[in-house]
Amino acid sequence: MTTGDDEFAEIRPYRDDEVRPVLARLLADEAFLDAVGRYRFPLLARIAPALLRALAARVLARRVASFTTVDDFQFSLASWFDRMIKDSTDGLTWSGIDALDRGRAYLFVSNHRDIAMDSGFLNYALHAERHSTSRIAVGDNLLKKSYATDLMRLNKSFVVKRSVKGVREQLAAYTTTSRFLHHSIAGGHSVWIAQREGRAKDGDDRTDPAMIKMFHLSERKSGRDFAEVIADLHIVPVAISYEWDPCDGMKAHELRVKAETGSYEKPPNEDIQSIVTGITGAKGRVHVHCGPKLTDPPEDAAGVAAWLDDEIQRGFRLFPTHLEAWRRRGGTVPPELEAAAGGLSDEALQRFDARLAALPEAERDFLLLQYANPVANHIARA
Repeated sequence: MTTGDDEFAEIRPYRDDEVRPVLARLLADEAFLDAVGRYRFPLLARIAPALLRALAARVLARRVASFTTVDDFQFSLASWFDRMIKDSTDGLTWSGIDALDRGRAYLFVSNHRDIAMDSGFLNYALHAERHSTSRIAVGDNLLKKSYATDLMRLNKSFVVKRSVKGVREQLAAYTTTSRFLHHSIAGGHSVWIAQREGRAKDGDDRTDPAMIKMFHLSERKSGRDFAEVIADLHIVPVAISYEWDPCDGMKAHELRVKAETGSYEKPPNEDIQSIVTGITGAKGRVHVHCGPKLTDPPEDAAGVAAWLDDEIQRGFRLFPTHLEAWRRRGGTVPPELEAAAGGLSDEALQRFDARLAALPEAERDFLLLQYANPVANHIARA
């Protein structure tokens, strides 16, 4: 078996020496150029797609002409990210990052609300505090286009192969992911990963113990005990909260369909729609909290998952939208939560009502549930 980066060639982020060839491949990818054109100029994309494709290639080639490293690519996104924060949020804040050691690599285990923005906001905060940005775990179910894989891997993402079939193949894929996590942390590269597969569409942030078992999977024959292996990863819990979730209506629809039929089949391109909506949609205030590093790991996966749940739910910042949803579902808001979060303004209250009115009646309580569950979890831990 090969060692080092070669072992992870199919899943790891791209290296600096791969940046120019990957950019060249993207600039020759008609599907990518079409996607860029449709995003910027939808009408022209319908009228003259070939012309728009050529124009997109020329403009992008000029913009990336000087890029030779992954940092060049990431830093080029900084101005766009600043604009996105200004246009789609009422402010991004963070806490707990000041307690992190800039010379240490961490495994950031995060609650998961938005496909792209959760890790994006954490990395923005890390960069602002002069920490290195983290590598990002991305499921291959989101990478159905080759250009999507290239873009994500240029942005320090690595691929988690979730779609493989067969028990033996799945075990091999998750063992490789486990090895890569340890390889990254040992090599000084922090990693972001969600606390479970998929977003918490009902707002109930819970860690899947199977995820924790995966962290240990590659070391199970090493002779070292579970707690020692977990300690090597320097796990830090991350809680991200949005005052408004741009995808809350889409999530409410999925929850209603699942409740009625027992399953939900995504329409084509729903993940892409969720990514675009999550990036461009109004989010209100956004807060990222990094909790304390896990210094004395429990002896099993269930114990680590319970610790993460406690820290993530405790660190989740409640906004007035969460308290309003809790009330509308019949809950009583403790005075200390009201004092900390504040109340909805008249304008925000009208917005809340409009959000509910836009949904079929059968889906409205599922929207409320997304905002109310963090309050329930906070009260349960008070």
